[in-house]
Amino acid sequence: MPIEVLMPALSPTMEEGTLARWLVKEGDSVASGDLIAEIETDKATMEVEAVDEGKIGKLLVAEGSDGVKVNEVIALLLEDDEDASALEGFKAGGAAAPAPAKESAPATPSKPETAATPAPEPVKAATPATGDRIKASPLARRMATQSGIDLSAVVGSGPNGRIVKRDIESFDGKTAGAPAATSVASAMTAPDTPREISQDEPLAAYGISADRYVVEKADNITKISAKRLSESFRDVPHFPLNVDCELDRLLAFRKEMNERAPDGVKVSVNDILIKAAGLALKFVPEANSSWIEDGRIARHKHADVSVAVAIEGGLITPIIRDADTKGLAQISSEMKDLAARARDRKLKPEEFQGGTFSLSNLGMFGIKSFASILNPPQGMILSVGAGEERPVVKDGALAKATVMTVTLTCDHRVVDGATGAKWIAAFKGFVEDPMTMLM
Repeated sequence: MPIEVLMPALSPTMEEGTLARWLVKEGDSVASGDLIAEIETDKATMEVEAVDEGKIGKLLVAEGSDGVKVNEVIALLLEDDEDASALEGFKAGGAAAPAPAKESAPATPSKPETAATPAPEPVKAATPATGDRIKASPLARRMATQSGIDLSAVVGSGPNGRIVKRDIESFDGKTAGAPAATSVASAMTAPDTPREISQDEPLAAYGISADRYVVEKADNITKISAKRLSESFRDVPHFPLNVDCELDRLLAFRKEMNERAPDGVKVSVNDILIKAAGLALKFVPEANSSWIEDGRIARHKHADVSVAVAIEGGLITPIIRDADTKGLAQISSEMKDLAARARDRKLKPEEFQGGTFSLSNLGMFGIKSFASILNPPQGMILSVGAGEERPVVKDGALAKATVMTVTLTCDHRVVDGATGAKWIAAFKGFVEDPMTMLM
């Protein structure tokens, strides 16, 4: 009997994924450990290995298919003593094969037509001209008015028979049920069409015509990120704390560190901030916490700092584990490696899942300050703005300093205002006196 190849769960939170690319074709022989496909999850594209050996009998899911559920059968593998006849009548567990579904559709007695072909004359005549409200998109109504077309004579091919742009363009005008002037007047005085969203004109309900934008399909990373960030912003009671940090001593410290660093190692400001965040989590351990939905709180033993990295189509947060215990040169090397592989979508799940705290830095884009959305189940995320020269008061006199604004977003269920303030004060202390990080 053919062996079912299932959609794997590549992360603990994965519910579905996109089958980005097959690395094999039907008829290929594979052994355990051979790469067979690339799967796009919510955070990365990963290669999937064969678990069993045999010959690829049937690929059930096409390349580029999204929304493929975990444990859905994606392919059938033939054993050594089987041939293609073993696939006849075989139904994958719980998933209907595509081909039989087409064969089971009832045959139509009329002449086959494509979706864009206008319907036969009798059907058009049956469309109600009065009484029932005519369903048509705003763009279709406008085109009909400009062309003098009676909407009651047009058959809609959109959802629930709604008349859309292509119906007006393909209308031949032979079955108009009333003079054009009358139909235009009735269309203008008819009640407004209820707002509906169609695939042809998804923004028509907002008064934006389809010829003024281009619709792109969101990839799996973007869709899952949108879902989780919406849930976080809606469901987590969060609040921000912000403070200004003077950077002049940190910049001098960084310069000295880089002069002494091994060849090829260049410590960045972000590397120092990662270290400072890790130390602050150890200094204020009650801030290093996560809310558990059953009403408990997880107090983390390690300071694992997730660092936001922009990639094509979204964002990913590779983790510097035990950031408080690592030297700056090690943090710098690890961060460069993780960021490079993140952009190539080559991170392993354990390299971007399981952090206890997040850091997002937009200073390199000139952003002065911002507040990030929490990354559940983490209790805090730090948003770092640009360092810039600002006037400050020192010893009662006006002076100049390089200042950076940081904003700490906290989950109030685990980090209250006082705890958050203690953490951000510890972080500011390490930043403004970086030598204390080496003690």
